[in-house]
Amino acid sequence: MEARDHELTKELDATLHARRELGAEYEPALIESFLEKVEQRMDATVDRRVRRHLAEQRMTVARGARPGRSAENFGERFGLGIITLVLAIPLSAIGAVNAGIEGLFVTWAGIVGVNAVYAFRGRGLLGRREKAESDWEE
Repeated sequence: MEARDHELTKELDATLHARRELGAEYEPALIESFLEKVEQRMDATVDRRVRRHLAEQRMTVARGARPGRSAENFGERFGLGIITLVLAIPLSAIGAVNAGIEGLFVTWAGIVGVNAVYAFRGRGLLGRREKAESDWEE
């Protein structure tokens, strides 16, 4: 990382030196050239990070782990939990008013069912992950 910062510092010094020698009329072109070099370095860094992330995901899949079930997926799971709890209140009232205690049980069975299906999606009856066609595609 320091080597790259050193290279950018040298580029900036060269750009400033060229600006002093060439004058203010070349300043926009010199700045644009320097910013282009900075952008290329940033693009290379982002590309390297994306390749590393993809390689880590492929390694996770190759080891048989299920990708995206950790912190990456937390927001989605948390959101579903919040939404189902918020909807549980009016649905419980509607079920209890229209069908009594049986309606309340049916309502909560549906809420639990939705959450269970979401939690166990992509798994077989024994909890093992079933391979989908898309798992084998690149």
